[in-house]
Amino acid sequence: MLADIRSADLPVLADTVLVNRISVVGNSGSGKTTVARRLAAALAVPHLELDAVFHQPGWRELDTESFRARVADFTAQDGWVVDGNYSRVRDIIWERADTVIWLDPSRSRVMRQVIWRTLRRAVTRAELWNGNREPVGNFFRVRPEESIIAWAWSRHHVYRERYLREQSDPANTHLTFLRLRTRGEITALIEKAAAS
Repeated sequence: MLADIRSADLPVLADTVLVNRISVVGNSGSGKTTVARRLAAALAVPHLELDAVFHQPGWRELDTESFRARVADFTAQDGWVVDGNYSRVRDIIWERADTVIWLDPSRSRVMRQVIWRTLRRAVTRAELWNGNREPVGNFFRVRPEESIIAWAWSRHHVYRERYLREQSDPANTHLTFLRLRTRGEITALIEKAAAS
């Protein structure tokens, strides 16, 4: 089931939908980590950002076996919020999740957010994960594999098609999908979660 959430629907849906094991997915720049942190705080459960596990020092990728083991350990807990789109661990997360929150803002909003975020991180040299910092080259490269900005632009329709397909997959009938498109919908959901 895919629920297109509107603010008026949230009081009804949030009471029955949000239990305690939530996967937050969406395009790069859609706000996954911010929403996941806020939701985890509202529900008083731990949060795991998959990027922080996968990207090791020097932008080395964690091997698949170790990645899967860490995610399996984390999701063995009673309650949690995990954010990220990694297909190599999605089966573990979704097998144990009760809810998938799909952030699906417009492409223009995603691009505003990802460009601003990338600029801020590059200028401040903020550490992302494990000593890694945003490469300045994100502004000059056009290959999606080399630039998060190009990735967000080129993958917008891919994620939309993926999660529309996933919500219809019989293997996912145990999951409730919530598709959030606006900041108002996100805020209302988090407020409802905090009040529950």
